[in-house]
Amino acid sequence: MRRRVVITGIGAVNPMGHSVEEVWDGLKASKSGVGYTTIFDASAFPTKISAEVKNWDLPDMGEANAIWAKRGRHSRFAAGAAMQAVESSGIMDSGIDPIRLGVYLGAGEGSQDFEAFTSMMTAALKDGELDVAMYTRFGLDHLNPSTELEQEPSMPAGHVASLFNAQGPNANCLTACAASSQAIGEATEIIRRGDADAMISGGTHSMIHPLGVTGFNLLTALSERNDEPQRASRPFDKMRDGFVLGEGSAMIILEELEHAKKRGATIYGEILGYGTTADAYRITDIHPEGRGAIACMNMAIADAGIQPSDIDYVNAHGTSTTVNDRVETISCKAVFGDLAMQTPVSSTKSMMGHLIAAAGVTELIVCLMAIRDNVLPPTINYENPDPECDLDYIPNEAREAECHIALNNSFGFGGQNITLVVGEFKD
Repeated sequence: MRRRVVITGIGAVNPMGHSVEEVWDGLKASKSGVGYTTIFDASAFPTKISAEVKNWDLPDMGEANAIWAKRGRHSRFAAGAAMQAVESSGIMDSGIDPIRLGVYLGAGEGSQDFEAFTSMMTAALKDGELDVAMYTRFGLDHLNPSTELEQEPSMPAGHVASLFNAQGPNANCLTACAASSQAIGEATEIIRRGDADAMISGGTHSMIHPLGVTGFNLLTALSERNDEPQRASRPFDKMRDGFVLGEGSAMIILEELEHAKKRGATIYGEILGYGTTADAYRITDIHPEGRGAIACMNMAIADAGIQPSDIDYVNAHGTSTTVNDRVETISCKAVFGDLAMQTPVSSTKSMMGHLIAAAGVTELIVCLMAIRDNVLPPTINYENPDPECDLDYIPNEAREAECHIALNNSFGFGGQNITLVVGEFKD
């Protein structure tokens, strides 16, 4: 029998709040974390809104405060969420062998110094030609090596490992919007096969910077509903016009069941199933018939050893883009069949925006909270029914309902599909 993997710690820092409970309370109350962008001057951009983490500082790091102040926004978010997860789990008080504790994250790149890059280009451009030597000299004189290193997506995993002396398997994946869900799935497999007893897993990201917003604007993926920020993200609504960029981090502690029981750990839920597929179609477009998403959901359900009828709630990828929401609806219908219209589905991105690499783990924690409280979070801003999106999207208000098993979808640019099935723990 394969080793069972449970969740014994949770932590989150995102636009809805600075802890899991604060985030969950906001979701249940149908609040929105979207507003006008303040991290940089977005007044000249087609999209002037985002979901920022506000009024948050990394907990006191003692003598390392000066060091952490120079680290990337994504690294600081990761440390904050990981500290919450580790504390809630009590894993560091268990005497765990450091070699048996690993880290697997889905983390994005760090903040981009757009002004420095612009200055470098301006200094090096002469009569329409780029002076490479000047460009290089300017960079060496003005760029901070430590800050530049923080742009690497692998840095948060290294920092988290150092914080907790996690000497076991360490990896980072950046499969776009599916990254942290894939990290959790792969971390689960590491524990299942016996290569670790516990893993710190999750994701962190912030693309709220000029290069990030420019890229998504060029893809026409972002909402331009600038006059109504809190109503801009509207998954499955007929008037949707794109997603809202969010930022933040969420972390969980995955642990082998017997290891967790032996130390009397609180168990938030169990990872039952993991599915991973590729559309093998286009870089930015999902397959119009949802072939990758359908296969991914079916794989996760089969891995869990359950039937689609056992799923009580689906936390959708639900980005609020025209294509994604339509194809995800088609995919759910293919997987759930006659039960599709009765299976509750919602997108919490309607409230917190799209956290990109950190989205999947954040939404998995939402599933855990739904199971714990028997409350299903809503899809806010659902006002105009779309004939092509006709499932039960839990419109606008949270709903009390029994929830024992939840399915979480994460579909990333490049055609990467991840589905996780999580359930309440039953010994």
